[in-house]
Amino acid sequence: MIDILAILLALGLLMFLAFRGVTLLLLAPGMALLAALLTGGLPLLAAYTQIFMTNTGQFIIAFFPLFMLGAIFGKLMDDSGSAQAIARAVIARLGPARAIVAVVLCCGLLTYGGVSLFVVAFAIFPVAAALFRDADIPKRLIPGTLALGSFTFTMSALPGTPAIQNAIPMPFFGTTAFAAPGLGVITGLVMFLLGSAWLNRRAARAKAAGEGYGDHADSLPARDLVMRERTQGEGFDINELPAPAAEPAVAAGRLPSFALALAPVVVVVVSNFAFVELVVPRLDTSYLAEPRFGATTIQSVRGVWAIIVALFLAILLLIAGNWRRLADLRASLDRGADAAVLPIFNTASLVGFGAVIAALPAFELIREGVLSIGAGNPLISLAAAVNVLAAMTGSASGGMSIALDALGPTYVALAAETGVSLEAMHRVTAVASGALDTLPHNGAVITILGICRLGHREAYGDIFMVGIVAPMIALIVLVTLASLFGSF
Repeated sequence: MIDILAILLALGLLMFLAFRGVTLLLLAPGMALLAALLTGGLPLLAAYTQIFMTNTGQFIIAFFPLFMLGAIFGKLMDDSGSAQAIARAVIARLGPARAIVAVVLCCGLLTYGGVSLFVVAFAIFPVAAALFRDADIPKRLIPGTLALGSFTFTMSALPGTPAIQNAIPMPFFGTTAFAAPGLGVITGLVMFLLGSAWLNRRAARAKAAGEGYGDHADSLPARDLVMRERTQGEGFDINELPAPAAEPAVAAGRLPSFALALAPVVVVVVSNFAFVELVVPRLDTSYLAEPRFGATTIQSVRGVWAIIVALFLAILLLIAGNWRRLADLRASLDRGADAAVLPIFNTASLVGFGAVIAALPAFELIREGVLSIGAGNPLISLAAAVNVLAAMTGSASGGMSIALDALGPTYVALAAETGVSLEAMHRVTAVASGALDTLPHNGAVITILGICRLGHREAYGDIFMVGIVAPMIALIVLVTLASLFGSF
């Protein structure tokens, strides 16, 4: 029991100090070694070099291309004006009368296409502020609206999303980004409808009470202000922020057309699907069984390969279609690549932390306790494990990675024993990671509040409802449907 308390102490300190802004690059190994020291279960140097660093490195090897290409894609979408062009077109079509839904759809369209939620938040906030001001909707509802569109249904539920939360389960379960598409669409609709209903109800009550937009300074926060207020929960990188001044394409009014701006987003989804369904079956991949290629199978790598190809093609299209709008292509590529480094090292460090915890003798008791949840239904047990770890780390990708790294093979075996589809396991893992992660110490939460220049007291309640309550209800629906009908 004392050893379990030591593990919980390490997790608690990890959460607290991350909230205080201490980098995970120091926190994760430090807290892992603290747990090893307090329990006496592992030699410290061996725990650090042979367990922590090995598992950290393996995560970076597996997923760095996705982080790098995703960051470059998001930067090019921002610098070319494509993100703003999509936002303006959607909002022009829906108008101020549907301001909340318009902003949610703008964020959702961009994040589903692979644009970083941080880039989306900075790109959409000025448009959202103007729209909410025209519709006289309280500004305090903007953070919840951005949250609903940026890190709920498009991050974890919709099939095909290139979000890292949808990619991490693929090597563990041998699935693709399109795992359990029917379940994913239903779950995503539940999140979208519940979140939109809540925000519209809040707007209606504010209007009835005579509350309007309010008197606010809507200028974007300075980069150094966001740097001071940021947290490390989701691997936020200051290089992901746009430059303080307007980009040349935007300033000159030379935004791309809606069709041209949307084309790269469509390419990401379509080419991802086409590669998995049409290209992979025609490839001779027997060579993957050789030791020099990791002695793996195509099922373990096809999902990651598909996203790499999809993002690469989308980047080429972005460059070709916006050659003249990209004032400094090399700078955009450099900044995008730089922005990928801190996020992946933060998430990988959490993986290393989880690996050390899983190697401790006391973890066997935790493992048995987690697996006992759900009365033999591994979907319930998996959802609980991912949720708890995501809550404690304040990170969807971090909590999911710790759970899968420690218990992934066990859940694969349980799925085989109970007849549960691995595609359903994938979708439950992804959706569960995006529920309790959205606590006040989450990096994305703090960043969005910083962008909007609002505090937790003013706006976190709505983020809680759309980012935790709605996803939790959707997760219950997902687990119920998957348990009754299997994967579809």
